[in-house]
Amino acid sequence: MSIETVPVRLGDRTYDILIGAGLIARAGEEIVRRLPGVRAAIVTDGHVAAAHLDPLLASLEGAGVGSTAITLPPGEKTKSFEALQTVVDGVLAARLERGDAVIALGGGVIGDLAGFASGIVRRGMRFVQMPTSLLAQVDSSVGGKTGINSTHGKNLVGVFHQPQLVLADTGALDTLSDREFRAGYAEVAKYGLIDRPDFFAWLEDNWREIFEGGPARTRAIAESCRAKAEVVARDEFETGDRALLNLGHTFGHALEGATGYDSGRLVHGEGVAIGMALAHRFSSRLNLCSMDDALRVERHLAAVGLPTRMADIPGDLPDADRLLAYIAQDKKVSRGALTFILTRGVGQAFIARDVPSSEVLAFLKENHPR
Repeated sequence: MSIETVPVRLGDRTYDILIGAGLIARAGEEIVRRLPGVRAAIVTDGHVAAAHLDPLLASLEGAGVGSTAITLPPGEKTKSFEALQTVVDGVLAARLERGDAVIALGGGVIGDLAGFASGIVRRGMRFVQMPTSLLAQVDSSVGGKTGINSTHGKNLVGVFHQPQLVLADTGALDTLSDREFRAGYAEVAKYGLIDRPDFFAWLEDNWREIFEGGPARTRAIAESCRAKAEVVARDEFETGDRALLNLGHTFGHALEGATGYDSGRLVHGEGVAIGMALAHRFSSRLNLCSMDDALRVERHLAAVGLPTRMADIPGDLPDADRLLAYIAQDKKVSRGALTFILTRGVGQAFIARDVPSSEVLAFLKENHPR
């Protein structure tokens, strides 16, 4: 069994991301090696629990780790104050101590929620990420950003709280639907589009093998994790260039808010895909990159089956003025100034501050499906 290790270097808080098949069955021994004597609360959702909870419980029991499971409904709407209360109460009811751990077994929703709970219960407990979706394995499980959604927008309530370990079992990805896997792939493509043009070109040539599984899938996940780990090591709290990881997210989060976080219409990775296509098209409109680059990005995302335009979202969207209001509410806005991740070409993303809202509004009107 081949396991790839990617370190996230944060001084005395450095931790490993382990990537490979069979890690759920090995979780107990990997956790005990790093956190001897720990007890744990497993936070998961109903869909993931049906596929992966029993093997994890058996692994923890075999390693002598006492555990309790907290199972929540699946879906983006679980990133809520109500679900946070459920997790906090469950951890406290299990009489876990500050030195014990919360384990997130699931996708990005569970990881963000469980991470937030572990960061605030007893003023901070240990945390282990066990991402079961591609999106979570390459993005949300790495870097310590946790949180829940508010009626005012996505991820507006949360804390930075790093895990002690990330176990990315690539075998878990075999249980994903095609739509879920494609949504995660959007975040893989993002790393190439930020500052790894050679990686993006490799993805253009090898995406079919990534979807089929095998060595290319592990390589894509590991390269994505390395890309994120390097940025997090430089800028843990997103005061500088970590914001580059938000390529596509400002548009994408606005579209998620505009659809009421209805996963039937739009899931996060799909929002990011449309957002990345819009970011490149907007950059072209501002004469920062060529339309050829924008079309190249759209062609690749469309080839793997991802949406690239607002018109690809089922149902009606709010008008451009309302979409701009969602963008203005996004946490990437600073003192009212609009901040976007724009690009000068494939793999040449940069942080653009003080983007005129009039330009954004005109662009939204041009690209609105109405």
